Amino acid sequence: MASTNDLKNGLVLKLEGGQLWSVVEFQHVKPGKGPAFVRTKLKNVLSGKVVDKTFNAGVKVETATVDKRGMQFSYMDGEYFVFMDMDTYDQLMVDRKSVGDAANFLLEGFEAVVAQHEGSVLYVELPAAVELIVAETEPGVQGDRSTGGTKPAKLETGYEIQVPLFITTGEKIKVDTRTGDYLGRVNS
Repeated sequence: MASTNDLKNGLVLKLEGGQLWSVVEFQHVKPGKGPAFVRTKLKNVLSGKVVDKTFNAGVKVETATVDKRGMQFSYMDGEYFVFMDMDTYDQLMVDRKSVGDAANFLLEGFEAVVAQHEGSVLYVELPAAVELIVAETEPGVQGDRSTGGTKPAKLETGYEIQVPLFITTGEKIKVDTRTGDYLGRVNS
């Protein structure tokens, strides 16, 4: 248990029937009239849904213990992603639903943070940006470059994103893992 005065970003709360909610942002408000309160933005850990919730100041809220560990993606085993704990070398099988959109950017050997609560995997979090090779893209047409247009490109993971027209097959690029956006070339 924690008080609403102890809230901080990233803290995971257990609310409404055992659902886990992560604190995205919070603000203590002391109006001129009436009691103080805490305005929060909470994200459901499993569904990703974001809601606004207000708590009275000083109210007790139940916190959940979430174990976040740095793990390395080893290989695919059917529908499961196998991660290895870099300290203990234990292997953990994670289903596609728990991996979520991170699956679009995972290659063998990539490191990720695997969050668990009471033995079950909640989510897999990649670094904000990863470097991947463009496996296939059409050549840019001469004269198109002035418009700053984009074209589809398939990454080495099989995921397709939009890249600028000057990017060619075989180039290494930086990709934002949260949005899937092209961030730039990687100079080798």
